[in-house]
Amino acid sequence: MTTHAQGLSRGGRRLGMAIALALLLGAWPSLAQKKGTDQTRSVEGVVSAADDTPVNGAVVQLKNTKTLQIRSFITQTGGTYYFHGLSADVDYELKADFSGASSPTKTLSTFDTRKSAVINLKLNPKK
Repeated sequence: MTTHAQGLSRGGRRLGMAIALALLLGAWPSLAQKKGTDQTRSVEGVVSAADDTPVNGAVVQLKNTKTLQIRSFITQTGGTYYFHGLSADVDYELKADFSGASSPTKTLSTFDTRKSAVINLKLNPKK
């Protein structure tokens, strides 16, 4: 009877290990998905005038090219702007405006793998 009890005990351990392994392997794809969806990035930079001086109070627009949603930021001291929580799988267009002057549109591409991109914007002089 002892041999039979030991066999059941060994079999129970094997079954427990098999269940634990199955649970671990079953959870692996969901852990990978969580990690993948948590990938965000940011973009920051300086808006400057034609003479390279920083522009305080310029409006920087960030356009999501998938949803066409636009976020705006008014530059701070030193002409700085910052957008965070951006999706890594979306292209974004950036443009700055100030007192009738505008910058060319620049793109933050999905091919740009930096977690924190720096894109400076230069205003064209008013015509």
